[in-house]
Amino acid sequence: MNTIFSSTPFILLLVLGSYLAGCKLQQKKHIAIFHPLLVAMVLIIGLLTLLDIDYDTFCAGSSFISFLLGPSVVALGYALYEQIEQIRGKEIPVLTAVFAGGIVGIVSVIAICRIMGVDEAITSSLQPKSVTIPIAISLSEHSHGIPSLTAVIVFGCGLLGGIIGPAVLDRCHVNSRVARGLALGSAAHGLGTARAIELGAVEGAISGLAIGLMGVITSLLIPLCESIMR
Repeated sequence: MNTIFSSTPFILLLVLGSYLAGCKLQQKKHIAIFHPLLVAMVLIIGLLTLLDIDYDTFCAGSSFISFLLGPSVVALGYALYEQIEQIRGKEIPVLTAVFAGGIVGIVSVIAICRIMGVDEAITSSLQPKSVTIPIAISLSEHSHGIPSLTAVIVFGCGLLGGIIGPAVLDRCHVNSRVARGLALGSAAHGLGTARAIELGAVEGAISGLAIGLMGVITSLLIPLCESIMR
């Protein structure tokens, strides 16, 4: 493999260039399916295959971008601090909404999988679909699921929520900025939060809060729902 293609600067340029190309395409076409992350994913996979760059090399070269996930979490916390007045006095409705969403998400997966006769390992892999990938993988491993399948499903749910989430909320006449942020963060975690930030500061901050709350609540609910429905 050409050392230029395996170098960190080239891989960083490949990732950032693919994402910027996705942003440009979405701005030009104004079609939801042309989500920048989806476009970037297709471009990166195609170029990695064409240039014969293996996955380990790509991960090593893009490690700096992975490192930036840490500061991004801090940024979400600061955004929430700036919008704290938006949720002051609404703590109970916020917790209730996320709790209800967590129960519906887990119970619906278990029920549908059992009706369709799906293997328990796959069921366990699908249950944490609405939480961020690190937490979802940990929950999947603890429940004897398949972590790699969980990661794919979580990414797919986040991408789908980021693409159609705002349109669904508009169709359902959900106009509250807090409710929109909660919905996107609870159902579509990080990718939903990225979309919420595009909608506004309030939506983005509340969506970031929803990611954390959904992670904690789902971690508590999965063992409970499994024991009840066993």
